[in-house]
Amino acid sequence: MGKIKVVSFDVESTLLTPDFSQAVWYEGIPSLYAEKNGISFEEARAMVVKEYQEVGDQRREWYDIKYWFERFQLGDYQALLEGYKHRVSCYPEVMEVLSSLSKEYTLIVVSSSTREFLPYLLAEIEGHFARVFSSVSDYGQLKTPAFYLKVCQGMGILPCEMAHVGDSWQFDFLAPKEAGIEAFHLNRGGYAKNDKSLTSLADLEARLLGR
Repeated sequence: MGKIKVVSFDVESTLLTPDFSQAVWYEGIPSLYAEKNGISFEEARAMVVKEYQEVGDQRREWYDIKYWFERFQLGDYQALLEGYKHRVSCYPEVMEVLSSLSKEYTLIVVSSSTREFLPYLLAEIEGHFARVFSSVSDYGQLKTPAFYLKVCQGMGILPCEMAHVGDSWQFDFLAPKEAGIEAFHLNRGGYAKNDKSLTSLADLEARLLGR
């Protein structure tokens, strides 16, 4: 088993709470849609959510705000993101964990969030990371095993020299694991699915050092 050199983090529901994105997708966009179409917010949200569900999170368009603004003909998305940036929030242990792990490992971000969202999400913590990868914006795909191998190539390491942690069983655990990466599943407030499950990022350092 290779020595871990790089630790990779998912962003939303891993480092950052989902509050910012939830506000953008389920408050901001429905509000604009309601205003444009002269309907109530409740009607607009039901219609918008129905459209989201039709696309589904297995397609990259799901994550792409430019796609949705074009589809709903809402104009420019930048003001909406600016308007909700106060909703960006780290989980309590994140700063301490990043500071600690950065002494031992190179830290990177590997996210499905697009380049439009990442500057807002990472504003307070980007200095901890050597690289930021967006699967959707940079590679036009979801977080597949092939994508994780491209990340390893980009970092100049073997898959066995990287660890990844995130909250999605499919995209943050199964996919990197299939690529040969040491994967950890973060299930905040949930139950442990296996011995690679974490309930907090505070557990990560102990797991890495004790592997």
